[in-house]
Amino acid sequence: MSGNVTFETIKSIEVKFGENNFIEIAKKKAIPEDGEENTFISISRGFFTKEEEEPRFKKSVAMPSDKEVIEAISKALLDVLKTK
Repeated sequence: MSGNVTFETIKSIEVKFGENNFIEIAKKKAIPEDGEENTFISISRGFFTKEEEEPRFKKSVAMPSDKEVIEAISKALLDVLKTK
């Protein structure tokens, strides 16, 4: 990929927690100038501003949009949750 890249959100789901925090799980598409698109999954942590209640993002991680990778991450999250 070279040059400018635009991003398109295909689908996103917010999981709210705490008073004004959320996790956004989204499937996105990166579209570079050369037209070779790439889809990926992003997990972003954010919060809603108190004044306008608009979402703001703090941190994000992206991973391949690959079923085996996502299933392995999902399993790992559940396994970690079970740990005492």
